[in-house]
Amino acid sequence: MLASSFRASIRAFNVVGRALERAGVPLVRFDPDAFLAEARRQTRLTDFGDPEFQDPLRRLLDGLETEARLSTIGRIAARRDLTMLLVNRLRLVEDRRRSPAIADEAIRRPLFIVGLPRTGSTLLHHLLAQDPGSRVPQAWEVMTPSPPPERDRYETDPRIAQADAHLRWFDRMVPEFKTIHPLGAQLALECIALMSHSFLSPRFHTTYHVPSYQQWLESQDLRPAYMLHRRLLQHLQWRRPGERWVLKAPSHLFGLDALFATYPDAIVVQTHRDPLIVMPSVASLTSVLQGAFTDHLDLGEIGREVTRRWAGGLERAMHLRQSGGVPRARFVDVHYHDLVADPLAVIRAIYARFELPFTDEAERRMAGHLSANPRDKHGVHRYSLGTFGLDPAELSRRFAAYREYFGVRSESA
Repeated sequence: MLASSFRASIRAFNVVGRALERAGVPLVRFDPDAFLAEARRQTRLTDFGDPEFQDPLRRLLDGLETEARLSTIGRIAARRDLTMLLVNRLRLVEDRRRSPAIADEAIRRPLFIVGLPRTGSTLLHHLLAQDPGSRVPQAWEVMTPSPPPERDRYETDPRIAQADAHLRWFDRMVPEFKTIHPLGAQLALECIALMSHSFLSPRFHTTYHVPSYQQWLESQDLRPAYMLHRRLLQHLQWRRPGERWVLKAPSHLFGLDALFATYPDAIVVQTHRDPLIVMPSVASLTSVLQGAFTDHLDLGEIGREVTRRWAGGLERAMHLRQSGGVPRARFVDVHYHDLVADPLAVIRAIYARFELPFTDEAERRMAGHLSANPRDKHGVHRYSLGTFGLDPAELSRRFAAYREYFGVRSESA
């Protein structure tokens, strides 16, 4: 009842907002200079660091204004989202100015999980996070990274409660999201959240309909995003280190060359699953996210765009791996059906391949996490090819090379 009342209030608010827009009084304008000024006002700081972020920011804001068809609550949410990224940039630069030792932090042999979305990568990330030797970026510290987290207060930092409050608001607004992806202030967060501070991230087109921005992004050198990613890891580990970073984002498929240019000693786990299952699931995730911020969803367009984007990402990653453009010995491949059948066996194999110590404590914690978080804990995520206008024969042809190269078996839909 409470959730339905909340969503009814959101709909009423959007109606009022649309009336104001028709009257020429929009509640939010996507003016880049105004966003920069607001971030400066909130922090009383002026240095955003390298100015190259401003071009992607302007392109993103233009897409939000002209393409995203945002509702009033969507415009407010987007303003808050982007303003917080700018606020974080200002504070990160100031933290490094005050504490130059942050720049001396070494990131050694980070482990990255990559692969198509919806292939078990989140399960694997959360399991690896249970190892006491793992350091993962938790949601609360990525949402508000300044000041750098401290070891002694890491479990009690007041920012945890602030992040939980924000995530509860999101859950009330999009209650179906948790059936697709777990939420929690102290859960491991994907790298796209770190890289969003560069404004070079596919997160924006997943959350908001900004195809011109996404098309432009796919032609860009992603090294600036990875350099900022590295600076954030240095920042987070300065006073709260770990033995190794364990990181995850499906979007690393688009930037493996930039990833290894930034982290030459990185090790990578790539997850695999039948694309005929993956594509409608990703389309469903996209529609749920975008549907929170717009009243104008085109499910067929979402299906086509999801397929185009991730087929392109796989092709790019396959080319780099086949050509030797990235070091082959640094990869281990994990298939979804193996992971869900025996997660700990898969993890033992990963640790053995990369010569990492797999302790009894790590195994005990991972087993406890599995027991406490059964599959479909928050409900069943239902989706279908037909909902998004996806043709199984066409998808089979599109992903045939991928399935053959990695030995990806077909699943019953």
